[in-house]
Amino acid sequence: MPVNGEFEHRHAAHCESGVMSSLLRHHGLDVSEPMAFGLSSAMLFAHIPFLKVEGFPLTAYRAAPGTIIRALQKTLGVRMRKERFGDPQRGTQRLDELLDQGLVVGAQASVFWLPYFPPDMRFHFNAHNMVVYGKQGNEYLISDPVAEHPVKCAQQDLEKARFVKGVFAPKGLLYYPTYIPQSVDMERAIRKALRKASFQMLHIPLPIIGVKAIKSLAKRIRTLEKHNADPRYARLYIGFIVRMQEEIGTGGGGFRFVYASFLQEAAKLLNHSKLNEACDVMTVAGDAWRDFALLGARFCKKKSDIKLAELADAMQRCAAKETEAFKFLESIRL
Repeated sequence: MPVNGEFEHRHAAHCESGVMSSLLRHHGLDVSEPMAFGLSSAMLFAHIPFLKVEGFPLTAYRAAPGTIIRALQKTLGVRMRKERFGDPQRGTQRLDELLDQGLVVGAQASVFWLPYFPPDMRFHFNAHNMVVYGKQGNEYLISDPVAEHPVKCAQQDLEKARFVKGVFAPKGLLYYPTYIPQSVDMERAIRKALRKASFQMLHIPLPIIGVKAIKSLAKRIRTLEKHNADPRYARLYIGFIVRMQEEIGTGGGGFRFVYASFLQEAAKLLNHSKLNEACDVMTVAGDAWRDFALLGARFCKKKSDIKLAELADAMQRCAAKETEAFKFLESIRL
């Protein structure tokens, strides 16, 4: 693979899109993080009652981990090699082999066991992505997209983080490009990605995906006290939703802002002013999610007399703004 100079660390809003942007740029294909996120059609919302995380139904504000890596291969014609391991020692040995070959490697790990994260920011999320670009002695040189600067991690700590068990267990996942095309039809790729994202948010006939899922969760919030008599349950439930929104990656509002940046870039590439208008509408949707998170935090901390009905109404506003944004995108002739 051709390499575009020494590896350059770039701070990003979200780990997976940030890693893919960094890997592609390192090999000469200039794809920004918002473009990587948008082209993968990773914008989504899901609330899945039968899939539990830490005892609560999974609530996700983007497509499942790994989607961006898979989708960009198809959209851009990139080929990625992925390797998983049953044996931690073999996984560490393979990472060292790849680094000795001069490769820059994407890796998946658990946030909780990465010592460069502040203790109060560590939680059991096993689908965190980073770039490993070298090794000095017993320490790996890591470009973590959510870190402002490159960091170092001891071999035993990274090995533990790469081989944790549980939901989204990484199994030592390593990935790196083996082929990147010299040119890409970006206009065609953007049009296809926009249509797919709109379909996912508006037309999947399941109440657990897209705008329907946001409305379903709003109804659930309104009746939380009926589902569990323990007064702490509602606060824990809302706290989990807010944490999934604001602490994992860019969170609910943040993903909308990243997607808005993608729309802004797409407007320039396609020379289409309507996409700039869509960017503005999507930004308003992101603001609505941030408003919900603020109300949710106040509810959990008992800072003010916030009621569940107010939280449900705030989430309904999020659903309305998401509907408006994606219907507007659907109406644009590309």
